Amino acid sequence: MAEASLETPVGTLCVVERDGAIVRLSWQAAPVGASGSALTAEALTQLRAYFAHELTEFDLPLAVAGSDFQRAVCAAMSAIPLGETRTYGDIAKDLGAAAQPVGNACGANPIPVIIPCHRVLGALGLGGFSGAGGVETKVTLLRHEGAAGLLI
Repeated sequence: MAEASLETPVGTLCVVERDGAIVRLSWQAAPVGASGSALTAEALTQLRAYFAHELTEFDLPLAVAGSDFQRAVCAAMSAIPLGETRTYGDIAKDLGAAAQPVGNACGANPIPVIIPCHRVLGALGLGGFSGAGGVETKVTLLRHEGAAGLLI
C-alpha cells in the first residue's frame, strides 16, 4: 500500500494506492514515513491540475470496495461531467433503485473528489457530503467547478 498527501483549497488530501489502483482519498496527511508510488504521484499531479482549473476529468485506475450497487453508484457519479450535477433521484432512476440507498452509497464513496460525489444533489437542496467540512466543502467544490449557479 502506498500513500501520499497534498495541501488543497479544501484541506489536506491523502490518496491511497493498493495493487495498482487508487482505493481511497481522505482528508488527512499521509502517515509519517509513508511511501508513495508512481500512481500516488500521478494522482497528486492530477489533483493539483484539477484545483488549478487545468483538468476536467481524472484519468486514474480506481478500485472501489463494496457491493456491486456501491460500484454502480460510483460509476454513475464518475460519469457526471465537471460543472454539471445530478440528483440522487436521477441516479436512482438510472439504476432502478430508490434514492435513499443511492444517497447512502454516495456518502460511502471511498474516493471523493476523484469520484465526484459532490456533484450529486438532493431533489430540494444540496444533500449531504461526507468529506471534511461537510456541505461547505461540497459548495466549495461546486463553485470551483462553475456549478455554483445551481446553488442560488
